[in-house]
Amino acid sequence: MKRIAITGATGHLGRLVIQKLKEKGTTDTLIGLVRSPEKAADLGIETRLADYEKPDTLNSALQGIDTLLLISGSEVGKRAAQHQNVIASAKNAGVKWIVYTSLLHADTSTLSLAGEHRSTEEALKESGIPHTILRNGWYTENYTGSIGGALAGGAFIGSAGEGKISSAARADFAEAAAVVLTTKGHEGKVYELAGDEAYTLQDLAAEISRQTGKTIPYKNLSKEEYAQALADFGLPEGLAQSIAGWDISASQGDLFDDSHQLSKLIGRPTTPLSVTVAEALRNS
Repeated sequence: MKRIAITGATGHLGRLVIQKLKEKGTTDTLIGLVRSPEKAADLGIETRLADYEKPDTLNSALQGIDTLLLISGSEVGKRAAQHQNVIASAKNAGVKWIVYTSLLHADTSTLSLAGEHRSTEEALKESGIPHTILRNGWYTENYTGSIGGALAGGAFIGSAGEGKISSAARADFAEAAAVVLTTKGHEGKVYELAGDEAYTLQDLAAEISRQTGKTIPYKNLSKEEYAQALADFGLPEGLAQSIAGWDISASQGDLFDDSHQLSKLIGRPTTPLSVTVAEALRNS
């Protein structure tokens, strides 16, 4: 019986992957790797303590694991070293296959996030462990999470210009991971995963307007103006600068992909923008 471990099991993506894997009937073979076991009680699977910065926990958590889904960590700036720790422990424990959630076009992307993903992809190659790279595009929720603020402020702001964004719902990416983990023929492959439907932030603002009946225009700002606006909303300065920078990368096409590899993997079209906007409005 193949044992599959998932890092970041209590995170947004981790929880969705576990849900999708359960739907495929793999509950008995799933192990959630978590930093805070008390947050994992509701997962309904075996969990093990695994802290990216404590190799002793990783060494013990990965014992007996055949397949590892390494979901990229959330601590930007620390991730390359953290992922290296996981890969080293996986090699020590005899893990046979690693699936890693990377970034869309990580090898060429100008996104500030890309460097750590490139380093991790290189570490996987150097490890000699068979692996598969899931280069995930943007989650639509990255933008729809701002709908409440847009409605309150009367405009959707950003610095992505006319850049086309091929995002998909987080659940689409989770389903792709579950498919790869439970079917054959994926070792050694790199998948560029993105939504079927590309849109600009102006298109997103128009969709919000359509669904709410309010006129919510898109207001394009310079990187400096957008970062300052985010800081004024209470975001830490470094994060505000990063988010504004990601929009600049979007304006240069770094979040666009039309290869439809995601929909081919999951066997259906990716979730339309309108559906994710509607969901965000219901929850706002």
